[in-house]
Amino acid sequence: MQAFDLAQLSAEQATAGRAYREFLRVPALSLGLYALPAGGVDPQQPHSEDEVYYVAAGSAKVTVGAEQHTVGPGSIVYVAAHVPHHFHDITADLRLLVFFAPPEYSQAEAAAAQ
Repeated sequence: MQAFDLAQLSAEQATAGRAYREFLRVPALSLGLYALPAGGVDPQQPHSEDEVYYVAAGSAKVTVGAEQHTVGPGSIVYVAAHVPHHFHDITADLRLLVFFAPPEYSQAEAAAAQ
């Protein structure tokens, strides 16, 4: 078993100074913590894997394809592979758990290897 503490992960991420920190990778999925400050800009591009965001803290709007939704603690957002998406109008520091299935970048790496 592997168990994680969100407060500890957040502290480690802050020390590292990176917006995204993957903390679990197994053959079928990967899981990371994504942090964006209030007023920040989400620079991400579409991914080659399906993903799910769970908002652990903060508030913002998220645009997925042509749809927009306001999110806050407890919100869950599914984004299909290759669909453009980003968080914006961030009014309180966001802490997002990000689940990729299969693991992030695995589909792009597999395609590149062919």
